Amino acid sequence: MKKLTILSGAGISAESGIKTFRDGDGLWENHNITDVASPEGWKKDRALVLEFYNQRRRQLHEVEPNDAHKLLAELEKHFDVQIITQNIDDLHERAGSTKILHIHGELFKSCSCNNKSLIYDQKDDINIGDKAEDGAQLRPFIVWFGEDVPLYHDAREMVKDSDILLVIGTSLRVYPASVLIDDIKDDCLLIVINPNETGFGYGERAVVMKETATQGMKMLFDKLVDLA
Repeated sequence: MKKLTILSGAGISAESGIKTFRDGDGLWENHNITDVASPEGWKKDRALVLEFYNQRRRQLHEVEPNDAHKLLAELEKHFDVQIITQNIDDLHERAGSTKILHIHGELFKSCSCNNKSLIYDQKDDINIGDKAEDGAQLRPFIVWFGEDVPLYHDAREMVKDSDILLVIGTSLRVYPASVLIDDIKDDCLLIVINPNETGFGYGERAVVMKETATQGMKMLFDKLVDLA
């Protein structure tokens, strides 16, 4: 069975109603990114950071996977599918995909602010005073700007082993996800679905579809199945 690796980003979740982070103006929900998504912001105002992610978590309870998520899950009938996502939501899981690597963390998890290996399921708000088993304050299980991306090397190995790499809903402007495609094999088929200009140099080897995630997947699904 051929190995199909999918690298997904905010564009696919946006079609389910999840607001995206735009790094062009440095703002996320009218907050400066460094205030809500960096270790410095956490040190400065924990309550602000917790409430920001509490709002994101509440919103996630209200949205559903879209057709793009569902079609990606359907591909598991035809390929050995591995999803590498930059998204912190669980929409791929809810759509039925079984192998998902969240390189930027997961909104429905929390961890100790002193030990990220102490991880907990977190479907509700995190409040000041909520503690991990080591006595430290709980924080969102998110990889913030300026923090290491511990699953990056796993993602690299998955990309290296791919027969087909599908990049969907991401401009790949955020490092280190931005350099993952550098690891594909010479004979790996590279497909990009994104309505906007992408921030990486894929050259002429990529099949580029300037479509939304849902429309692009509807157009591509049968063609991909034919390649299985």
